[in-house]
Amino acid sequence: MAHHELDELDDKILKLIIGNARIPFLEVARECNVSGAAIHQRIQKLTNLGVIKGSEYIIDSTKIGYETCAYMGLYLNSPGQFPAVTDALLKIPEVVECHYTTGQYDLFIKIYAKNNQHLLNIIHHKLQPLGLARTETLISFKEAFKRHLPIDLSADDNEI
Repeated sequence: MAHHELDELDDKILKLIIGNARIPFLEVARECNVSGAAIHQRIQKLTNLGVIKGSEYIIDSTKIGYETCAYMGLYLNSPGQFPAVTDALLKIPEVVECHYTTGQYDLFIKIYAKNNQHLLNIIHHKLQPLGLARTETLISFKEAFKRHLPIDLSADDNEI
């Protein structure tokens, strides 16, 4: 995978927009002491490089009725199932993340459900028909924290 070198201006821009994705470009420009056009060009460059993949609104799942968050490890019957299973998982709206993993699971998914009964229905009616060998479910009681990766050009990759 390509790694892109970021300069100090990129670093500062990323820190500002990660903190507030709705911050106006002119405010970013003032903070960075450059023109609005320069910020627009830098953000476009970072987007074209794939460093920035867009912006999003974050919805509190509990406020819209999804009170159960679960993580599931999926065991496939065979490696040939990966494409079919991931395609099928994409069609289940409650599945919000899917990761190929090392270790004991073939895939690891994150699911939101309205409650435990809804989660059970998803497992029985949407996941089991995929022909999985088995699953393991972990229910999250509460998200302790979630954060973005640190953007810090001064950090030495060799420091521990």
